[in-house]
Order: sequence, then C-alpha cells, then structure tokens
Amino acid sequence: MSKKIVIGEPMVLSGDTLSLSKAIRAGDFVFVTGQLPFKGGKLMQGGGIEAQTRACIEGVRDTLAQADCELSDVVKSMVWLKSKEDFAGFNAVYAVYFPEAPPARSALVGEFLVDVLVEIEVTAYKPSI
Repeated sequence: MSKKIVIGEPMVLSGDTLSLSKAIRAGDFVFVTGQLPFKGGKLMQGGGIEAQTRACIEGVRDTLAQADCELSDVVKSMVWLKSKEDFAGFNAVYAVYFPEAPPARSALVGEFLVDVLVEIEVTAYKPSI
C-alpha cells in the first residue's frame, strides 16, 4: 500500500470543521489524531482526570476500530496533561486500558486550546490484509 487512507469522518468542534483527519493509515501504521474527552458528542466540562482519561481512551478505541485496529495494536502514545498533579489519576486509568505490554509513551504538561485536562494521541501497528 503506497498511499495514505483517511479514517473516519471530518472532525467538527464547536460547529467548525477542523483541517485535520481523525486518523490516517499509512502502510501498516495508523496515526490517530489527539483525542479530547468527549461525552455524548460534546466536549466534557469537568468530570475530573479519571473520567476525562476514560473518554479520551474510548475515543481512541472507537477511532482505531474504524481502521480495523484495537488498543492492543497501539505501539506509541503521546499524552498531554493540563497539570502534573493529574498524572497519578491519569496513569491509574491508562493502566486499565493497557494492562499488558503497554505502548511506548511520552507525556507532557501544557496549556490546551480548549478547556480540558488531557489529550491522547496514538500510533498503532497492524499489517494491512
């Protein structure tokens, strides 16, 4: 496979269509855009780091499914947290979703363009059929 394939529908936030793809399959790799915590189609306001982390990972899982992948196919994740004090709560939830052979991971603390506590981006590896 020599070309990239767009996975998922266009992304919309606050009524605006964003200039990015939900995910891209390039060969045997699937690159998933950073997932924000959504619940019921709306950006979560509050809920704490645990609930927001679950929402992000479930968004990642749902996007991966559209590319015929699972969380177990994730080889690398990148995590942004609003506060380093949230790391323990984030890590406890993350460990539930990646209990064995967890992916390589980087984590940073920083500001977000929207009012959330966490964002998670992943790369999955699954050879195409």
